[in-house]
Formats: sequence, structure tokens, C-alpha cells
Amino acid sequence: MWLNILSFLLTFFIMEFVAWSAHKFVMHGFLWYLHEDHHLKGEEGFFEKNDAFFLIFSIPSFLFFLCGALFLNSVLICIGSGIAAYGLCYFLVHDVFIHQRFKLFRNSNNRYLRAVRRAHKMHHKHLGKHDGESFGMLWFPIKYWLESNDKKSLM
Repeated sequence: MWLNILSFLLTFFIMEFVAWSAHKFVMHGFLWYLHEDHHLKGEEGFFEKNDAFFLIFSIPSFLFFLCGALFLNSVLICIGSGIAAYGLCYFLVHDVFIHQRFKLFRNSNNRYLRAVRRAHKMHHKHLGKHDGESFGMLWFPIKYWLESNDKKSLM
């Protein structure tokens, strides 16, 4: 049981580094074509080409679930669960909270969430493929945490 819990938590933790690397080197690299519309202002429509990454990143989770079920290996299922849980958090933080695709959590005054939103806003100030910053989602440079204490500077 402890191995399963550890597998889940470690996978969730590692996914932030996987997401950071994929965002910096894949999305802002050879798959910029899919990610570019996410950085453009004024694009119409609810869906973006960038949403294809949801499917791309769900494949490893599905494969861990499948292999865990086929080989009756609970650790593999917990790894797949950790990836899926990170994906859910990514959706809630990035799409719901930051980009307000669904009008929820609009008036949060939580310091951590203010810092997350500010770091992401600074990432989006760069409309091009290069010169980006703050590629993570749940972790961000400390300067945004320090800025988040001053509510006036964030408005």
C-alpha cells in the first residue's frame, strides 16, 4: 500500500518537471504549430489547436493504466493515476482558474494562486516562440511569490 501511495505522489511531483520540459522544449519547440494559437490574442472560438496536447499527454497515463490492468500491477496503475491527477490539476489551474474558460474561481485572493496567475501572465507577455519565461504550472520563480504579497502590484 505504501509503495502505491509513494508511486502516486512521486509521479504527481515529477509531472511538474515533465510539464515544464514539454512546455519549454516541445510546445515552444518543434510543436509550436499546435501551441502558437494559445499565445495569440483575440483568437475566436472555445477550442484551440493547443488543446491537442490534452490528448497527447493523456496517452502515457492511459498506457500505465492499461499495462497495470493487464499485468495486475498496482504500481503501474498508481503511476497512471498520478499522471491523470496532475492532468486534472493542470486543467483546473490553467484552463479554469488562469484562462477562465469556465467562469469559476474568478475572485480568489489566495497568495499562492495570485502568484501562479502572475507567473503565467508573464509567460504570455511573450507572443512568440522564443524568449519565454515561467514554463511551469504549479511551481514558479520565487519573485512571483514575493510580488504576490503586494496585491496592488498585481492589479
